[in-house]
Amino acid sequence: MLTDTQLNKYADVVLWGLKTSRTGRYRKNDIILIRYDLSAIRMAESVQTKILDMGMHPVLRMGLTSKMEHNFFQKANNKQLVFQAPGEKELCESLNGSLYLHAPESLTHLGDIDPRKIGKHAISRKVLRDILEKREQLGSFGWTLCTLPTPELAKQARLSMRQYTNQIVKACYLDRQDPVQEWKTIYKDATAIKKWLNSMEVRYYHIESQNIDLKITPGKQRRWIGISGHNIPSFEIFLSPDWRGTEGVYFANQPSFRSGNYVEGVRLTFKKGSAVKVEADKGENFVVKQLSMDRGANKIGEFSLTDKRFSKIDKFMANTLFDENYGGRYGNCHIALGASYSDTYDGNPAVLTKEVKKKLGFNDSALHWDLVNTERKTVTAHLTSGARVIVYDNGMFKY
Repeated sequence: MLTDTQLNKYADVVLWGLKTSRTGRYRKNDIILIRYDLSAIRMAESVQTKILDMGMHPVLRMGLTSKMEHNFFQKANNKQLVFQAPGEKELCESLNGSLYLHAPESLTHLGDIDPRKIGKHAISRKVLRDILEKREQLGSFGWTLCTLPTPELAKQARLSMRQYTNQIVKACYLDRQDPVQEWKTIYKDATAIKKWLNSMEVRYYHIESQNIDLKITPGKQRRWIGISGHNIPSFEIFLSPDWRGTEGVYFANQPSFRSGNYVEGVRLTFKKGSAVKVEADKGENFVVKQLSMDRGANKIGEFSLTDKRFSKIDKFMANTLFDENYGGRYGNCHIALGASYSDTYDGNPAVLTKEVKKKLGFNDSALHWDLVNTERKTVTAHLTSGARVIVYDNGMFKY
């Protein structure tokens, strides 16, 4: 487990992430939601103290235990699945920040639940996510999240608790005297890479690895973003492409735990932007049902690359937050099926209405599922001028 000193440093890093993730400044009397799992209660106490010292109002909400969550999906009828407690919408309309301290006690407890029930519940919560997304576009809301080590995470990653904890310590620079300063340095270095990527006029990117042959079309008015404080840790640089230009084959060689289900070896074939063929070595039925959740679930909402020079993560962690930021030998890329990120729009977010997003090819869905590939790969930018530029190879941006 993390020591008190490490927890205190972790809390400082998470709050740096929260501040950095918001374009507007935080002020006294702002309202900050702290969502936490039971095993993260020590961290929640530390974060609560620091937010109070900042003169803001922490609102604490403990998440469901795995038993509670299973009870809900096993027993809830259709009305109960989509029920929203009084005050939830009003809270979202007033929030200035939100952070989630993830510490799961189980990763497979929903394996016997019909994925359609999980999907229906997720769709019912989308209205709340839309409220927060709009507030974020206006600069009045920011969010971040982090993961705490638990026996279940270590078990599923096939690591000891000490090994798992050490990966978190390394990944978040908690072994450094001033981890926040380390994150500020990474932020500065990543800003230069993003500026370089955004200086190019790109028709499409071609991603090639042993099992990937995929074309991603960035689309109009897009920008690469990332290392923005939204996730701790986060080393990925990404954009939300025009989903309509996705063609080819994508393969996720890293396993994935989602909604209490285990999935391995996902292979997707895209034509005209949609996944027309879905295969998986394990959990294929779950994948198929997730991708039929709504009209946008079988389309791409994000394309991401991680530079191994930033990330110290070199083991599978059975946790998407860490696995999508894997450094290792060759870095990683991942796609997210489902919802896109509006902050990758290179323009005034105030004009980014639902109609404009649809016209530009920003995908809309209740799903957002990151699928990771850690093979050695080359990413080539095909420019509008006809030139080609290798932007990523051997786990590193070629900046």
